[in-house]
Amino acid sequence: MSQSIAAPPRQALRADALVGVRTRRIFAVCLDLVIVSFLVAAFWTASVVLTLGLALFFLPPLWPIVAFFYNGLTVSGARMATPGMRALDLEMRLHDSGQRVPFLNAAVHAVLFYVSWFFPPIFLVSLVDSEKRCLHDIVAEVVIVRRL
Repeated sequence: MSQSIAAPPRQALRADALVGVRTRRIFAVCLDLVIVSFLVAAFWTASVVLTLGLALFFLPPLWPIVAFFYNGLTVSGARMATPGMRALDLEMRLHDSGQRVPFLNAAVHAVLFYVSWFFPPIFLVSLVDSEKRCLHDIVAEVVIVRRL
């Protein structure tokens, strides 16, 4: 006889948890893109100055690396959101349990988000999904909601 391990029951979302999420996400992404760009510029400048210009020959593309850790660390942190998401009253939770997102899910979500930019129609999935989730949210098993 095989025993199946049942997943914990999914917590129901509050009635207002998804109100205005799409619009807020757009503005949060814009704010986060600016913040990541400033972080990359500061890191790039510091590394060029500290290595007397030698870093120009060895620096990999910093933007994707910084964005990966920025999203992974901030979303998996105690506040469950990037600074842009926090400014717009949003947070990311695991879809099934509503718990905090682990670093790996948050980082995968970020990578999938940036890859989605190569196929813009993918973002239209959020228009037909009942929880306003994009395809990269579904694959990473997360949901973006208004802060509780």
